Amino acid sequence: MFESSKKVVVKLDKKAALAKAEHYCAYQERSQQEVRDKLYEWGLWSNDVEETISELIQTNFLNEERFAMAYVSGKFNIKGWGKIKIKQGLKLKKVPDKMIVNVLKTINYDDYLRTILTCAEKKLKTISEKEAYKRKYKLVNYLLTRGFENDLILEVLKNNNLT
Repeated sequence: MFESSKKVVVKLDKKAALAKAEHYCAYQERSQQEVRDKLYEWGLWSNDVEETISELIQTNFLNEERFAMAYVSGKFNIKGWGKIKIKQGLKLKKVPDKMIVNVLKTINYDDYLRTILTCAEKKLKTISEKEAYKRKYKLVNYLLTRGFENDLILEVLKNNNLT
């Protein structure tokens, strides 16, 4: 007949949740907020959630700074995101502002400019616009959506005669 499309929520006790959370954190770096959300999803009460998070931090399964570094590295090196977009992503994961500022400093400035140039050159090939100012507008707009700063975009385009 009709199948229920609702998820079955499994309530875990604190010990089982800790073991499952350890596995969850070992699989890939997680922010404290991701783990907190997952623990609530597993049916833990708020005091148990906070105790479990403290235990994960003490056993080094959970490390916010390590997560932030891995996030920045992946989004910049693999996805080619700019600092603005990376910062927004970290804020969504509720990483502290001070930590965000520190991990963004780890991005090499020359590599950053090179990434802007690479993205610009790749996008230029796909823009079929004939008028120069419209082409530039589309290119700058694209680079802004990738999270790059407007002044750096214009500097890279000007220095590489891409305008």
